[in-house]
Amino acid sequence: MRIAIGSDHRGYQIRPRIVEWLRERGHDVIDVGSHSHEPVDYPDIADVVATKVSQREVDRGILLCGTGLGMCIAANKVRGVRAVPCHDDLTAEMSRRHNDANVLCLSADLLGERLLFRVLDIWLNTPFEGGRHARRVEKIQAIEEEIARELCSKDKPNPMANGSKG
Repeated sequence: MRIAIGSDHRGYQIRPRIVEWLRERGHDVIDVGSHSHEPVDYPDIADVVATKVSQREVDRGILLCGTGLGMCIAANKVRGVRAVPCHDDLTAEMSRRHNDANVLCLSADLLGERLLFRVLDIWLNTPFEGGRHARRVEKIQAIEEEIARELCSKDKPNPMANGSKG
């Protein structure tokens, strides 16, 4: 599997260990940083990883910050991304099985290393069930498409707005 991974300064220390763990399991990993303990704005990192997922440059993404929540919020702004913050076995499994999550957001501060790697393993190896869940994911995609159409229509000039009759 091709995976993009990124972290802010809070995930700086654990991210390289995750990259190594992923590569040991045969995954192709794109590490987008941060490569320093200096503070960095998590939305910038989330955008890079989420865009790679959205554009299908990678199969999945992994993001780390202090809680995983900020990264999740930012990543979900990118069309086609279903980012989830997972903190235990159940959230990791169900986010894949029922939601076909494609970006995993993890807490670098709140999860112990053993739990973090267990969540990763479950999330990477759990398949999407499809069936009734596929219909629900399609509805999420339809909401995104409607929002995109509305945004595009706002960008187009309205010929009737200036009083002309067309």
